Amino acid sequence: MSSRPVPQGGDGQRLFVGGAWTEPDGGHYEVTDPATEETVGGAPEASREQALAACAAAREAFGPWSRTAPEERAAILGRAADIIRGQLEPYAALAQAETGATTGTARGMQVGVAGARFRRYARVEPAEWAIAPQINEAGPMGRAGVMGALAVRQPVGVVACVTSYNNPWANPAGKIAPALAMGNTVVVKPAPQDPLSVYRMAEALEAAGVPRGVVNVVSGRAVAVGEAVVESPDVDMVSFTGSTAVGQRIGEVCGRGMKRQLMELGGKGAALVFDDADLGSAVAGIGTTFSFYSGQICTAPTRVLAQRGVYGRLVEQLAAYAGRLKVGDPRGRDTVVGPVISAAHRDRVESYVELGRKEGATVLGGDGAGHGLPSRGFYVGPTLLADCTNDMRVAREEIFGPVVVVIPFDEEDEGVALANDSDYGLIDYVWSGDVARAFRVARQLRAGGVGVNTVARNMEAPFGGFKKSGVGRDVGSYALHAYSEVQAIVWPG
Repeated sequence: MSSRPVPQGGDGQRLFVGGAWTEPDGGHYEVTDPATEETVGGAPEASREQALAACAAAREAFGPWSRTAPEERAAILGRAADIIRGQLEPYAALAQAETGATTGTARGMQVGVAGARFRRYARVEPAEWAIAPQINEAGPMGRAGVMGALAVRQPVGVVACVTSYNNPWANPAGKIAPALAMGNTVVVKPAPQDPLSVYRMAEALEAAGVPRGVVNVVSGRAVAVGEAVVESPDVDMVSFTGSTAVGQRIGEVCGRGMKRQLMELGGKGAALVFDDADLGSAVAGIGTTFSFYSGQICTAPTRVLAQRGVYGRLVEQLAAYAGRLKVGDPRGRDTVVGPVISAAHRDRVESYVELGRKEGATVLGGDGAGHGLPSRGFYVGPTLLADCTNDMRVAREEIFGPVVVVIPFDEEDEGVALANDSDYGLIDYVWSGDVARAFRVARQLRAGGVGVNTVARNMEAPFGGFKKSGVGRDVGSYALHAYSEVQAIVWPG
């Protein structure tokens, strides 16, 4: 474990620009605990000028950092991983206060995953590889002979990392770590709902020895802050996680500036459950939508397509599963479902449940496992919308809460067609006792990933979406590819 102290210079009260903790021009705004509605702390409100200054600092630092030996960059990332692991409890407590995550989620899936991601990219990977020699005929550009070639991965440059509110540790770490490993510098614009954790991450990186300007963090509720970072001429690439609507706007800016982009956007994951499926496994996997981040996760199987022979039993068991989940204070030992991020988001999720009722869905659950919902905090009870059709808005639009819709189908081809009839294509799922059929169906699904009889992920597998679910792939080695350009060097053999 690293003996380096974690400085408290930022403490979430100041911006981190060019290696200096800087007072925000716009003062501070309150960050609210969604479980209690109490104030967690004050987050800095950057000005547009400060956001641009952060981009300029990253540009200045890029040259020296990109020339740093990969082993040195890896060592810094490894020290950052040790610091994060050493501060697991206080970091998790802050993440829980900002997001309303349950204790296990805050420790394991937020801070724990962040530490693992820094550790994973502390492993040096080859940045170049030889290309088979080729014999060229004589031509106007040179003599005949054997030509050697080398493909070299070069850093993109300055990367703007615009992160989501549902995981203020794992999501930024998944962008920062591979970007730094490849020799890029970064400007992080955290979600306004929970930026304090990202400043803690910046402190850990500073303590690990990241040079000045390599990592910069600017926060704010004002749209102008994010716009300034994305539009800055100093930024070469934008890595964004969030809604499809915001991603489309960012994509327009990237297009005008020919900036590289990596986007993880919305999802409406289809889960095909066939008659021969292990129903207990399917219910447990789909049921995680109700509890994991209170359904605030784009990879969730929120659109269940059940073959007619199993439809009734699946609805019954999913409703029973939802009813067993304890909703309440995420700090409680037996709590499974905590709050959603804000009052506005709670109202949005509840409006979709009411919309489903009006569209003809059968609404099951939603009352907090029969115990009622807490009087304070932003809670939504796990809800099942049965008897849906694929043309309903609740089946087509991302709700991003503890809500699952169920749609019946008859034949395999119909199930595949329904699954693909969506604007989204992030991760779909197939449950079937016939492994050959499961893989046959998986190959027909227009999604960036498919889980076969599982909702678990392999953290080295490429991650990203088809259609409106995103652009590009990251995770594992694929993230190193995403944050790099390929350069060919050719010479006469």
